Amino acid sequence: MNTKKEIHGHFLAVITIFIWGTTFISTKILLDAISPIEILFLRFIIGFLVLLLVYPHWFSVKEKKQELYFAGAGLCGVTLYYLLENIALTYTFASNVGVIISIAPFFTAFLAHLFLNGEKLRYQFLIGFVVALVGIFFISYNGSSNLKLNPLGDILAVLAAAVWAIYSILTKKISEFQYNTIQTTRRIFFYGLIFMIPALFIVGFKPNINQLMQPTNLLNILFLGVGASALCFVTWNSAVKILGAIKTSVYIYMVPVITVITSVFVLNEIITGFAMTGIILTLVGLFISESKAMQNKCSD
Repeated sequence: MNTKKEIHGHFLAVITIFIWGTTFISTKILLDAISPIEILFLRFIIGFLVLLLVYPHWFSVKEKKQELYFAGAGLCGVTLYYLLENIALTYTFASNVGVIISIAPFFTAFLAHLFLNGEKLRYQFLIGFVVALVGIFFISYNGSSNLKLNPLGDILAVLAAAVWAIYSILTKKISEFQYNTIQTTRRIFFYGLIFMIPALFIVGFKPNINQLMQPTNLLNILFLGVGASALCFVTWNSAVKILGAIKTSVYIYMVPVITVITSVFVLNEIITGFAMTGIILTLVGLFISESKAMQNKCSD
């Protein structure tokens, strides 16, 4: 792979994860005004409209079966992932969900090994995965005694990690169709919103407009819609296209690290010794998983 192109792919992944790592703060603020499903639907509606405004061109798929990939990506990466994660948070601790969601790269690597040509599961990925997972455990545990088994919520979190892995594989396959990334991301959003409609009828969709229009809430929903959805899904899908599903998924390890650091500045939370140790271990795990030297050594 061209070195300059690879660096560009890593840059896109870093930008994406930096923004996604701060979304927890915005969501936490918005939950005082509107429900999780309302946040989810509004952010992707905004994201869809922004992508339509930025690139207002439609396209037709070359083969009918390709439409199934777009529908599957919308179902997994937009609807199921966020719904499962939000429901999991109602049954178990956020610390549990934080640890469990971070196993998504392992699921991604396993599925990529099975279904994608040229994406093989290597030893350095597994070593980095274990080191990063220990670090993420430390960040989530944070010196407290809150990390406990809550079977239903934990199972839902595992399912969320699994469907994100499926989304990563589907987007890699979609990238091979050679369509414009903004157009493909918008199409994925469209299907995600369609699949979200039944949940809106079940849970209810009555956002408090007065609360939503308050400057703080408005800025946060726009951040989630424009930044975390429209921009980040395009940059993430572009990174997957350049680096592959496995290499890109490794950056998910950084989400809890960014969240902890952001919480210090925005929510005035304190980084404990546990959290700092976790941050260091997570960064080491990320470095090992992305290490070319180890990758070449393991593939010899």
